[in-house]
Amino acid sequence: MADQITAVSQLEALYDRPSRNSLVKVAQHITPEYRAWIGASRFCILSTVGADGTDGSPRGDEDPVAWIQDPQTLLMPDWRGNNRLDSLRNIVEDGRVSLMFMVPGKSNVVRINGQAHLSVSAAHLAMFERKGQLPRCVMVVSVSEVYGQCARAIIRSGLWDGQAGPDLPSMGDILQAQTAGEAEQSARIDSAAYEKDWRARVTKSLW
Repeated sequence: MADQITAVSQLEALYDRPSRNSLVKVAQHITPEYRAWIGASRFCILSTVGADGTDGSPRGDEDPVAWIQDPQTLLMPDWRGNNRLDSLRNIVEDGRVSLMFMVPGKSNVVRINGQAHLSVSAAHLAMFERKGQLPRCVMVVSVSEVYGQCARAIIRSGLWDGQAGPDLPSMGDILQAQTAGEAEQSARIDSAAYEKDWRARVTKSLW
């Protein structure tokens, strides 16, 4: 079909090149700034892939939805659901996972990509004991990359309108930390300057 995109080159021709900021925000481990966001998130979307296709599953908890074991490892208990096991079956078959962490009142989303396996070790299960109840298993995620998602989708949808969020590192703070080691001063991003510029640009580029 003439109106169907069938090659990556066709797709790329429709869009501008990604900005430097959209690339340097990517970390290969959970940085202190990203740790603050994940620790504040009680809800995320888990995406998996397996022999029968893909799956997107909401995950939520009254405490942080995931626990950071170390900068390269994330733990998430599997609490009671509908027993379809779509996501868990996919993890057993494939292991590739993506997570999108959301915080009420905040327009950015923090994403993690990695490989996961399911653990039923007594130590892992005991970590998440609640009033005598244990999860059936714990998802152990080996983090390959973590980054903040552009805020436009949340802003366009008005998802959190009227709801204040906790005090967390801004995207400017994250970019400043990610570029702090750059040898050239011009390559280092200043958080305050970035946030000022972003606020001016976002209202003109939502659609």
